[in-house]
Amino acid sequence: MAASTTTRNETGLTRRAGSCMHPPHRATRPRQMRVQPPEDLFPRMLQRDFQKPGRSVAVSDRAMAASSHPLATLAAVDILREGGHAAEAAVAAVALQSVIDPLMTGLGGDCFALVAGSEGEPLALNGSGPAPQALRRGDLVERGLARIPDDSVHAVTVPGAVEAWIRLVERFGRLGLERVLQPAIRAAEDGFCVTPRVAYDWAAYESRVSSHAPACEQYLPGGSAPAVGARFHQPALARTLRRIAAEGRAGFYEGETAADMVRTLREAGGVHTEEDFARFRAFETEPVAAPYKGHELLECPPNGQGIAALMIARILDGFELKPMGEADRIHVLAEATKLGYAMRDAVIGDPARGETLDVRTLLSDRFVETLRARIRMDEAAEPTAWTGPNHRDTVTVSVVDGDRNAVSIINSIFHPFGSGIYAPGAGILFQNRGSGFSVEENHPNVVDGGKLPFHTIIPGLLRKEKRTVMAFGVMGGQYQAAGHAHLLSQMLDVGLDPQAANEAPRSFAFGDTLTIENTVPKAVRADLEARGHRTQVAEAPLGGCQAIWIDHERGVLLGSSDHRKDGMALGF
Repeated sequence: MAASTTTRNETGLTRRAGSCMHPPHRATRPRQMRVQPPEDLFPRMLQRDFQKPGRSVAVSDRAMAASSHPLATLAAVDILREGGHAAEAAVAAVALQSVIDPLMTGLGGDCFALVAGSEGEPLALNGSGPAPQALRRGDLVERGLARIPDDSVHAVTVPGAVEAWIRLVERFGRLGLERVLQPAIRAAEDGFCVTPRVAYDWAAYESRVSSHAPACEQYLPGGSAPAVGARFHQPALARTLRRIAAEGRAGFYEGETAADMVRTLREAGGVHTEEDFARFRAFETEPVAAPYKGHELLECPPNGQGIAALMIARILDGFELKPMGEADRIHVLAEATKLGYAMRDAVIGDPARGETLDVRTLLSDRFVETLRARIRMDEAAEPTAWTGPNHRDTVTVSVVDGDRNAVSIINSIFHPFGSGIYAPGAGILFQNRGSGFSVEENHPNVVDGGKLPFHTIIPGLLRKEKRTVMAFGVMGGQYQAAGHAHLLSQMLDVGLDPQAANEAPRSFAFGDTLTIENTVPKAVRADLEARGHRTQVAEAPLGGCQAIWIDHERGVLLGSSDHRKDGMALGF
């Protein structure tokens, strides 16, 4: 046997020939690593066929971020590398996406977040803004409006996102607001290159800003949407971001920025006032929860649709989905979705106005069993008609830091390019979340001054034995609640890892149609139609998901980012 030899590298460290050299580092916590994952954790993780297109699950033992844009993920990881809290990383990512993905999100929109620390109870942050105080249902009815148009100034509610970002940074921050907003400021000032999915959506929805002169001038340079790789600047938005970085909430909700926003809205016929902006505050609440397959799903309470995700999960929890075929699982999810959304539409409004049914009643065993008993495996139930607006676009970011603080944050301007109304001095494109209000007098979501609208954007956390095991979110407007249930089922029932679960074919029962992605096999579609489902193939991908799983036993993070978007999950 040959004698072992020893070599010395430039660091002065020695190693035995044939052994691995590890760079010196200081461990932040003891780790017990195993090569194979536990048998009960995603048993199908090792079944990926590396000859087929797809992504491997991201793996890290320190910290991780996942978003729908690569630059946003990188911005979050940079914050984490500097020792920032997961909340700061999440805000850095969504603020940057508000610049580089302007048709999906922005400072003129709203934000919700779920935060779970390594100690203490999780919290929910509601950053949704109300209708202006002077808006009245009677005034709209007198004008002959049966609903609030999605491009109307009356659809513009007070933007809540910036206040939510500031609350998160003040509550959890280590690096400070100025550092957190730097990636967004640089992108707005220096410009950024448009990525493929952003360019695809920009071109598809350019008509939403083409009829608004200031927005058209800003977002359709030369009269059309920018192409893939085109460089785009937002100098006015950069100035507003700098004010926020220097002055905090006063840089947005007071002074020059607020005055320009209100002036723009008033000129468009709105009843907004500077006082509406100055008085707004985001607020913390306690998450609502429901069991699913030995875990606990956490959602934000109403005025959002998190309750629908919980109801769907509770209904599914009573089915043994693991041995079912794909057609059966799609059918059960569709039927549970119909039931959950029907209840959502009937009872959810602004809880501060007493217009939401008690959550405990909706999630009680007795009530859920009543709903579950309505599902027949051989027959699709009659659909419930949806009479409100389509809820479309948003961005979601998931982050876990080195201390295992976990954050799921979601930010939206509702429709692509929101209302299309743009304040050129402030560089702010306004959301149109108020188009979700009803003008029906006794509806739980009836429009009124100072009232919060019904929201579809919902972050998610999954817990087990009082420890957070996943931060996740699913984009896609109305789809989000069903998307939460689908992701969890693919992981906890089917056994897929977070990335494979993300890539699984999706379906969505909404209105009178079961929409399926084109990756659903024809035989499965035929089976569903035989049960009475009216199916159609989706024109565009259903939603977009980001998720990070925390394997506490091994000290490992497993991340995923939806192939339906441009983004990625990245850890270190």
